[in-house]
Amino acid sequence: MLPEGRVPIYRRIAGDDILILKGRGISKGRGEGEVVLSESPVSFLGGVEPSTGNIAGREDGRSVKGKVFAFPQGKGSTVGSYVLLEMRRRGTLPAAIINSVAEPIVATGSVMARVPMVDRIDLGLLREGDLVVVDGDSGTVELPGVRENHVVSCVLMDGEKMLLLKRSSEVGTFRGYWASVSGFVEEDETPAETACKELQEEIGLDLMFEKEGRTVTVRDGCTVWHVHPYLFRATRPRVVIDWEHTEYSWVRPQDLKDFQTVPGLAGIVRDLL
Repeated sequence: MLPEGRVPIYRRIAGDDILILKGRGISKGRGEGEVVLSESPVSFLGGVEPSTGNIAGREDGRSVKGKVFAFPQGKGSTVGSYVLLEMRRRGTLPAAIINSVAEPIVATGSVMARVPMVDRIDLGLLREGDLVVVDGDSGTVELPGVRENHVVSCVLMDGEKMLLLKRSSEVGTFRGYWASVSGFVEEDETPAETACKELQEEIGLDLMFEKEGRTVTVRDGCTVWHVHPYLFRATRPRVVIDWEHTEYSWVRPQDLKDFQTVPGLAGIVRDLL
């Protein structure tokens, strides 16, 4: 997760599926390679073997040599900065470093060893093995082959229960998954306009708008989804579904765990309620 208040910026280069994540440049230069991802903070002293670049404790024996090493933040002794210098001498440095939050040990070591480094990046948008380009001058991380879509997620409540719809085999994504009323945001629409349109097309209900939630960003495969949540209340529980869904169910929010839902739905519901 990013620190509170740090909002990433996403851009797409016209004509190509290249997603650009905007962060903060820490150490200058440009590096590219395959992502080696750690979900835990890393200490270069004891956590990375300078003679090989191997990461301690990884059963696959993965090395960061020539790779883009992504981890939440550094930790441990200040000697870790000098481990990066030693890795430079031995030729085992990573091609670049990506952090959620830069701390002084890794930041100093990256500058001294001249390793391009960017922080304020949401590591949840990266996958092990991604081919990325890290630009420490502009503070960006480029993900070729990754695209983005904006969608709305309309959570409908009737009393203490919410509406779930099972996506049909005719839709383009997440076939067979349970979801709220959702739809793609077209280029000439605002998310709020899309929400109203989707409700009119998919649901036969009298509805009352209650609130808009914060945008949630999740990744599935080669697509990053920006989900714009809205909460509505139903005044009469009659549902008319279209071809996009095969069935529906009114469920308690705490029972979402019993359904195979689209990514991020449980978090959206928690935030809205």
